[in-house]
Amino acid sequence: MAVRARSAVLAVCLAAALPPMDAYAQRRGPAPGTELPVDRFTLDNGMTFLILERRQSPTAALVVHYPVGSVNEHLGNTGIAHVVEHMLFKGSEEIGTSDRIREAPLMDAMDAVRDSILAELGSPTPDTTAVRQLRSAFASLQDQARVHVVPNEFDRILSAQGARGLNATTTHEATRYFVEIPANRIELWFALEADRMRSPVFREFYTELDVVREERRMRLETSPGGILENAFLATAFQVHPYGVPVIGHTSDLENLTRRQATEYFRDYYGARNAVAAIVGDVDAGRVRRLAEEYFGPIAPGRQAPPVRASEPAQAGERRITVAFDAEPRVMIGWRVGSGFHPDAPALTMLASVLTGGRSTRLYQRLIAEDQSAVHVAAYLGPGFSYPRLFTISAVPKAPRTTDEIEAAIYDEIAKIKAAPPDPGVLVRIGNQLRASEFRRLSSNLELAMQIAESEASFGDWSETFRLSRRIAEVTPQDVQRVAIQYLNDGSRTVATMVRKDGQR
Repeated sequence: MAVRARSAVLAVCLAAALPPMDAYAQRRGPAPGTELPVDRFTLDNGMTFLILERRQSPTAALVVHYPVGSVNEHLGNTGIAHVVEHMLFKGSEEIGTSDRIREAPLMDAMDAVRDSILAELGSPTPDTTAVRQLRSAFASLQDQARVHVVPNEFDRILSAQGARGLNATTTHEATRYFVEIPANRIELWFALEADRMRSPVFREFYTELDVVREERRMRLETSPGGILENAFLATAFQVHPYGVPVIGHTSDLENLTRRQATEYFRDYYGARNAVAAIVGDVDAGRVRRLAEEYFGPIAPGRQAPPVRASEPAQAGERRITVAFDAEPRVMIGWRVGSGFHPDAPALTMLASVLTGGRSTRLYQRLIAEDQSAVHVAAYLGPGFSYPRLFTISAVPKAPRTTDEIEAAIYDEIAKIKAAPPDPGVLVRIGNQLRASEFRRLSSNLELAMQIAESEASFGDWSETFRLSRRIAEVTPQDVQRVAIQYLNDGSRTVATMVRKDGQR
């Protein structure tokens, strides 16, 4: 996703122009953003649209947000949401092919051969000769089908009309597609987006699975940070799907079929699960008409499967050590509530007090003063909607060790438990939050993403603006209270990466 660069001077000026945090917290007016003139409507099939007319430039940002992510998967199909994200760029029955009539039977034949390969490999004594012959037949079908593929046609059509930033992301709890286009090309987006939502064709599926497996290898199997985080989350979440990487398990990706992915899309990416946000130089009335024309006929689909898994109570600290030839690092996580929990704003503020800038406690202690670390960060995750972790990650600076870093982190937390942070620290953080709010309001794409996610998560496009206000209203005593309540040994998980020679 492209992020527009902004001036640090602007942020400082905005922060200086705003009142101090306590005065801000005492105001009873609406939070910034809640009074935006967003036009919200829902089609008969359940698809929700959010339209915000902004005339600053002749462009529009368009986002389609599905509250379907990796938490909705199960063992056996992990990674399928991320694979579906990839496949939505492969076109439809009209886009991405030179001859759909000839292409379709070849793809069906590939699926049948793939099923035979998986069945043979799943037998107690696979016939290696048969597997080799089946793989040869599969490769031949792939070559024949590839002749009819028009690569990246969806992207090419939009780009030729001035679109930029076409992309998508999959998280634990959502999949979203987005692009920015000239405002006078908005009907083209409606036609293309509705087409791939109504009749996508998952062509080049098995080739793209290789791409996804390579992506997994790069992110989780050869990246030190990815390796450690994967082990950390799997240790902390032994039941809940937060413990499974968004990209899925290797064995599931190796056995995934095009039929599975297509059915998953048909079930859970229908109109009732889609929230579209359109922000820019558009006319709301025309957008309504286009929405009815292009998206109205799309089937509602089913609600995403509910997440019933609940992590059992943790009986004590959990530790895991990962050996890898890379610089040592450590991740420490404490179990906390979901993003909906009343304590979430105070925990967010606690993370900012610890590492939200160069003047914060852990940055000053570990990087500026002791020079014992090259990186430290505190954050909440890996998702939002379910009980999650308050995490601190750090990379020591040689010859300092992860044990020393860990002890220093606990020492700073103990200080917050003993005495609340200085109110001036929270004033500064509150000013930064408000400056960030103004920056988001200046970007059509960021604003479209925010209101779509808020609508999908809370059923109210404006709720995340109120959440920012609640964070700014957190008091020093609130920060102290949540540190005492949550950052305890019994709910802690610690993952440490060491070199294979044992260096920590």
